[in-house]
Amino acid sequence: MILENTGLNGLQSELATLDESAEKVGFIRWQWEYTRATYDLKLTDAGTNSDYFLRFSTRAVEGRLEQPDAILAIEAIYIGRATFPHGMEYESPVPQPILNTATQRLNELRTLLA
Repeated sequence: MILENTGLNGLQSELATLDESAEKVGFIRWQWEYTRATYDLKLTDAGTNSDYFLRFSTRAVEGRLEQPDAILAIEAIYIGRATFPHGMEYESPVPQPILNTATQRLNELRTLLA
């Protein structure tokens, strides 16, 4: 599920600032290469014990990811349910408590990056 209207799409930040702010909210920079990075936040639904991952992808618009002053732009924010052994499933409905937590964390991240 792609999350729209988060206020983060297109936002630009230095890599060091984005890493620090994302970590404060609970995200980790997981997948990355020279010009792209994905940040993940694991959320668990207590009712079903299912894991969901709130993700946002970024692209370097200036510099490369090994440089702390590289400028990254946030591109897409999405959430999916973890499945074993296949990875992620983005089509099933996401429980409202998980969506509420996701929205709260995204708002915190937007505030830190403002």
